[in-house]
Amino acid sequence: MNRQQLHSLLEEKYLQVSKKDFFMETDPIQIPHRFSRKEDIEIAGFIAATLAWGQRKTIINNASKWMAFMDDSPFEFITGHQPEDLKRFKGFVHRTFNETDALTFVESLKNLYAHHGGLEAAFAGTDPSADFATRLSNFKQLFFSSPHLPRTTKHVADPLAGSSAKRLCMYLRWMIRPANAGTDLGIWNSLSTADLYLPLDVHSGNVARRLGLLNRTQNDWKAVSELTQTLRKFDPVDPCKYDYALFGIGAFEKI
Repeated sequence: MNRQQLHSLLEEKYLQVSKKDFFMETDPIQIPHRFSRKEDIEIAGFIAATLAWGQRKTIINNASKWMAFMDDSPFEFITGHQPEDLKRFKGFVHRTFNETDALTFVESLKNLYAHHGGLEAAFAGTDPSADFATRLSNFKQLFFSSPHLPRTTKHVADPLAGSSAKRLCMYLRWMIRPANAGTDLGIWNSLSTADLYLPLDVHSGNVARRLGLLNRTQNDWKAVSELTQTLRKFDPVDPCKYDYALFGIGAFEKI
């Protein structure tokens, strides 16, 4: 397959797979799509993305439980909850993410909105020259600047420590890619689609290697950087749209 054929395949699968109806029923992105207020969308999306590992049905069920704990009003709950309200989280668990982690996330989110301008400002950071990996690492430090147990820090990735940061990259794709492009929500403008890095997982990595888009064998931040730089050659303005293409090729093509 030459470069033009590969580009055509990526574009074809992106257009096929990125349609909202294709994803909404089975993907965790349906959680933030339930809301219309910016702050509700970004909080719901952050929680859904945090829980996005394991079976999709379980992810959606547990993210829905979390929304119910917050009376389906994420921003009002995060900024105005009382200690008594936190009892609703008793016994909550999603794989290794437990009640203690959930309560830490609630308080950390409250801190971001009370003192740091909210989630968008926290991800954008204060240094416009910082690269993407540094922005994510700085976000983690800020997120855990309020009191927390060490165990909870594992639930927010740090690419400067080598992590592929798949869930953070996916969350930012949700928030930044324009809604009229398909499934994503497009409610943030402090970062551009050109800034995004691909949310790499086992499946997209394997497809990328079979297509000759990725050489690195380990699914770490170096692989994310390599693959994103390769995809920028096909679309420098919106390289992460090809996340949909890699998914579609893996699901439907025998490549």
